[in-house]
Amino acid sequence: MDRLSSYIFRQLALAGVLIVAALSAVIWLTQSLRFIDWIVNRGLPITSFVWIAMLMLPTFLAVILPIALFAATVFTYQKLQGDSEITVMRAVGVGQIRLIVPALVMALLGVGLSYAINLYLLPASYREFKVLQTEIRNVHTAVLLQEGVFTEIDDTVTVFVEQQQGSGAVSGIMVQDARNPEKPVTIIADRGAIVTTPTGPRIVMMKGNRQELDRATGRVSFLFFERYAIDIERRLAAEQQRDLSATERFLGELWAPEPGVNERMRNSYRAEGHQRLASPLYVLGFVAIALASLLAGDFSRRAPTQRILMAVAAVATVQAVGIGVMNLGGRIPAFLPLIYLNAVLPILIAGWLLFIGPPQFGKPQRMPPDRSAAPEPV
Repeated sequence: MDRLSSYIFRQLALAGVLIVAALSAVIWLTQSLRFIDWIVNRGLPITSFVWIAMLMLPTFLAVILPIALFAATVFTYQKLQGDSEITVMRAVGVGQIRLIVPALVMALLGVGLSYAINLYLLPASYREFKVLQTEIRNVHTAVLLQEGVFTEIDDTVTVFVEQQQGSGAVSGIMVQDARNPEKPVTIIADRGAIVTTPTGPRIVMMKGNRQELDRATGRVSFLFFERYAIDIERRLAAEQQRDLSATERFLGELWAPEPGVNERMRNSYRAEGHQRLASPLYVLGFVAIALASLLAGDFSRRAPTQRILMAVAAVATVQAVGIGVMNLGGRIPAFLPLIYLNAVLPILIAGWLLFIGPPQFGKPQRMPPDRSAAPEPV
């Protein structure tokens, strides 16, 4: 790029980085509030929180990147228009191609980054997030427990705590243990603590009673204790053999899932795979829409708002249609090509507007004056 293109590109890049960072911070903050509660009130290590925050980033970066670069393009070129810089550039012979090259370079870089996110970072990070979530639930069971709520540790163990006091200490404990269905056990204690052992989490209870029902005889036995411990290890093998969601799967796993997956899920996986290939093109399409709205045809400095609003409406429409055709393609595979059409069509239309110009419909022509009824000179 020449100096002029580099000047425009620097402004685009700065605006793009700032907008991506701002949107990422807002979304990350809203999504991470529940994890902050895990640290402050439930003893989750700060290192786990930092790692969770990093794993969450690719999930929404793929969504906000096209929107952020669209906003950066609109902001930069509108600023250049408002300062009359584009008018001066055109006056000295700068053509349309030189004006749009910086934005296209930024868009292509965004497309490459989006493909890297969609094809590798997103499934890898989300899969690691689910593994970490499972580990937290098994090692830091206190994270799951909520005050005044019956929490199912698994299908056979339910825990209720009246109040959490930090560092794993709890009060008002009730545990329903049905791991032996013939002799279910109910344990009630005044206070206790959740501790981590090499074999898994354990609840240590103080001053309570243990009630065991023998279903064969119908008798209930009571045991009053000063100290009692019960292991509440979750079934790790069952967690590890869980079915991977579409977000966790790489492209090959989406198009060739394991045997036993029903046809409805196969169609959904295929739609997700095609969406990952098509959605990075939204970066180029949204930037092209922004360029067409500001550089196509005759631009009026006094009324840019209408064009910008039309560009925003176009972006919103493409996004909404994209969600619709993905859901439709997930049910009816014949509609899968619409996913690519929705991504490519904005690029084609915006390119046509930039280099051919918007159509002129019903433009009034100036008619020569009618001199037939003019009075003869005296």
